Amino acid sequence: MKILLVDDSRTMRNIWKKVLSAMPGTECFEAGDGLEGLNAITEQGPFDLMLVDWNMPNMDGYTMITKVRTSDKTTPIIMVTTEAEKPRIIEALKAGVNNYVVKPFTPDVLLQKIEETLKKAGQLT
Repeated sequence: MKILLVDDSRTMRNIWKKVLSAMPGTECFEAGDGLEGLNAITEQGPFDLMLVDWNMPNMDGYTMITKVRTSDKTTPIIMVTTEAEKPRIIEALKAGVNNYVVKPFTPDVLLQKIEETLKKAGQLT
């Protein structure tokens, strides 16, 4: 399973990779902002899952997701962010995210959200 991790924090991407190592057969690709994320999709996609932060320099995750959704309606996207207010969550869901995780999170919560997102997308049974 190819997973794109988009966050301006290398530490956060490393945490995600450590959590994802519990899922056999995962290959992680990294991007430090939305622009790098879009480039990764062009150069190394398609991906089976994307984890995207909201607040990043150059291009934020919300903008990246809206651009992705213009041509790709099916790849599961999970927004992983500190943005916890209900209007922001609704805004992200309307933009096309499939699930939402608020930082800080436990590894179990992230894995649960990933599994439930992939099941809904028909990628896990």
